Amino acid sequence: MELLRETVVWICLVAGSVFCMIGGLGMIRLPDFYTRSHAASITDTLGATLILTGLAVHSGVNLITVKLGFVLIFLYLTSPTAAHALVKAAFSKGLNAPDVVDATRLQAGRSGGGAPSAQPERSRRAEPTVDPGGAGGQG
Repeated sequence: MELLRETVVWICLVAGSVFCMIGGLGMIRLPDFYTRSHAASITDTLGATLILTGLAVHSGVNLITVKLGFVLIFLYLTSPTAAHALVKAAFSKGLNAPDVVDATRLQAGRSGGGAPSAQPERSRRAEPTVDPGGAGGQG
């Protein structure tokens, strides 16, 4: 029974750590703010859930498990809310999402005999620079 518990702990901890590292890689590699925000919020929620679950199984049934449960509930309530608030603020400040791939262009590429490229061209807009003027941009 102890071996099974330790196996579950290690699976949860390793899977959560790998998921967090993949999310960190996504934060570096993804092209714009919106996809980076998605990678960060998913990583925060699922990676931390796996790690906290592993820690709760390792500690057994005691006060530490209850505290880890409260941390998990707090994380589930605040992480999606914070990600939504950041994305909504960026959208309201005018940060545009990248252009959506035009499906007619992909169909034209298929009918022309040539295979469409794996990476369709997208115009990338620069993210706005941060105004160092102070609170509220009053500067």
